[in-house]
Amino acid sequence: METIKREPNRMAQAVANVARRINATMEEQRDSLDLSDCGLVSFPDGVFKMIRSCTDNIHKISLANNQIKALSNKFFLTFTQLREVDLQGNVLTTLPEAVRNMQHLVSIDLSKNKLLVFPEHLTDVSSLQHISVEGNQITELPMEKLSLMPALKSVDVRSNPLTLEAASFPHHFTLLT
Repeated sequence: METIKREPNRMAQAVANVARRINATMEEQRDSLDLSDCGLVSFPDGVFKMIRSCTDNIHKISLANNQIKALSNKFFLTFTQLREVDLQGNVLTTLPEAVRNMQHLVSIDLSKNKLLVFPEHLTDVSSLQHISVEGNQITELPMEKLSLMPALKSVDVRSNPLTLEAASFPHHFTLLT
């Protein structure tokens, strides 16, 4: 019986924690939103409503160390000015197509997720300089597409079961294997 009582309380605390962090971001006009370690399984729809007036000011979002299984297109269509996205330590298996429209994105951390395939939509983001997919289950990389990315400086693919072919392709960026 006690565990039943504690569960809603933990959920209420998590919701209050997320609300506090969003309010602090808005009140202090911060350019970053940190929702890491909040126990989230998705990006809360309510956040879109709460933060609607200042989404253009948000340049960095951390959703690290949650249990997020998927992000919607709405996330990337709402936060169009993002430069950094930290999604490490979740259970993502893919990214939505809308990520390709992120014209200002410089860095994305997808390490320690459940990716089986490299998110190819990222290769359409010409501003992207740093990609980390460390600690996933990716076996192949779209090396030709990656080599065409003008700003790309590094791709961290450590701790992935890559084929030798993917790791030995010539490239103009640092491939951390």
